[in-house]
Amino acid sequence: MQEERLRRLSHAIDVDAPAGIVYALIVSAEHRPLYFPSSVYVERLDFLDFAGASERLRVWALADGEVTSWTSDRVQDSARRSLSFRQDRLMERAASMGGTFSVQPLGPERCRLTVDHAFTSRGDSPESMAWLERNVVATTRSDLKNLRFLAEQWTRIDELTLSFEESVRTRGPAELVHGFLYDVESWPGRLPHVRRIELDEPQVGVQMVSMTLAAADGTLQDVSSVRLCFPHAGRIVYKETKPRRLLAAHCGEWSVVSDGNGVTVTSQHHVVLRENAIEHVLGPGATLQDARSRVRAELGEESLRMLHLARQYAESAVRVL
Repeated sequence: MQEERLRRLSHAIDVDAPAGIVYALIVSAEHRPLYFPSSVYVERLDFLDFAGASERLRVWALADGEVTSWTSDRVQDSARRSLSFRQDRLMERAASMGGTFSVQPLGPERCRLTVDHAFTSRGDSPESMAWLERNVVATTRSDLKNLRFLAEQWTRIDELTLSFEESVRTRGPAELVHGFLYDVESWPGRLPHVRRIELDEPQVGVQMVSMTLAAADGTLQDVSSVRLCFPHAGRIVYKETKPRRLLAAHCGEWSVVSDGNGVTVTSQHHVVLRENAIEHVLGPGATLQDARSRVRAELGEESLRMLHLARQYAESAVRVL
C-alpha cells in the first residue's frame, strides 16, 4: 500500500455523558443497528480470543441508499476505551478499510468521542475514492450525532428503549410460514393495518420496503425499512429507515424454528422511543410510560396478527394438499 494513496479522515464530537457510557454504546455489536443509523444488521461470526475482546463480525449497512456488506475484525481495549476495526471481506469499492473509535474523558460526565478512518479505493480509482470519502463522512457524522443523543440520555436510556417478542406454534411446514413472511407484497390484501406496499429487491435476499400503515386510532403513517432474508436459516431481519412517529429507531427479526413437535414462529422488536413526539402523537399530558404502553400494544398486536395469519396460511395449505 502506497502512503499517498491512503486516505485518512477523523471526526470527533463532545458528549455530556461519562466516558464509560459512551464506550459501552460503541462496543455493543448486537445493538449497533439500534444505535447507528447507517447499520442494518450485525452478526457475530466468532470470538478471536478467550477474553472476548477480539471478535469477527458480518455487517450490513446503508451507503448512498444501497445495502452494502463486509466482514470486520474488532479489538476492544477497555482500559484505553478504544475500539479498533479492520475490514477483510471489504465493502464495495474499498481496497482497504480500518480505523479506531476512542473515548477521552473530559470530566466526570463529559467526554470526547473520536472516530478515525484509513482506507484505499479499489484499483486506486478516483471515482471510488470520492464515493468512499462521501459515504464515510456522511455515515460517521450521522452515527456520532445519534450516539451523542443516546449517551446524553444515559440516566433514562432504559426508559427510552424497549425490547420484546411474540411467538406462536404451528403444525404447518416452516417453508410455507417463511414464504408468507417473505411475500411482503401480499400483505395489503391479508393484513387490515397494511394499506400500501412498495417493494424493490435490488439483490437476492435484500428487500427495500415502503408501506402505509393504519394505526389503532385510524391515522395513517408511512414507514420504510430494509429487510435481509435468510431462507435457509428461517430468518428475516429488518431495520426501519423511516420508523413510525413515536419511534426514533426500530429493528427486529422474524424467525421460523422447527423441532420434533412443530414450528415456532417468533417476531422480535427493539425500539428507541422518540420522546419529543409523545404529546404530538398521543395528546397533551401524555407520558413516556404512555408511549411505552402504546408501542408495546400496537407492535405486539400487529405481530400476533401476522403470526396467526402465517400459521393459518401454512396449515390451510397442508390441508388442501
